[in-house]
Amino acid sequence: MRILGIDPGIGTCGFGLIETRSRANMRALDFGVITTTMNAELPGRLKELYESLVEVFETSKPDVVSVEKLFFSKNITTGIMVAEARGLVLLVAAQNEVPVFEYTPNEIKKALTGYGAAGKPQMQEMVRVTLGLEKKPRPDDAADGLAAAITHSLMKGLDIN
Repeated sequence: MRILGIDPGIGTCGFGLIETRSRANMRALDFGVITTTMNAELPGRLKELYESLVEVFETSKPDVVSVEKLFFSKNITTGIMVAEARGLVLLVAAQNEVPVFEYTPNEIKKALTGYGAAGKPQMQEMVRVTLGLEKKPRPDDAADGLAAAITHSLMKGLDIN
């Protein structure tokens, strides 16, 4: 099963594609970030993000999408922008008829580390170990996308063999 994990954002949107055959057999196929033009008007940035998401879906051909749920942000402007990015992720998934599963940041942290308040370095290390990567995935947003994908595999107890 190919799982596309997405950490939504307007400026930087992280993604990670994994293939999983069982809870103990996962591998990273691709990961990275989509960035939009700083200081551009919001409609233009949303268009850039949408077009890049379409491309990611076309090249990755996921069976499912795992996306980080929006949590209440102290900065309401940032929260609204993340919600707009999430909306585009959900739209592109629907256009591609790919099922979407959503997990809170705490669910993702707990699934990978057993601790819902784990820090970024601990999360990156668990992503590295789980996927057998030589180095921690960078940047942080790409690691978060991979973490979302891994979480779906672990939470659904996928056993594809």
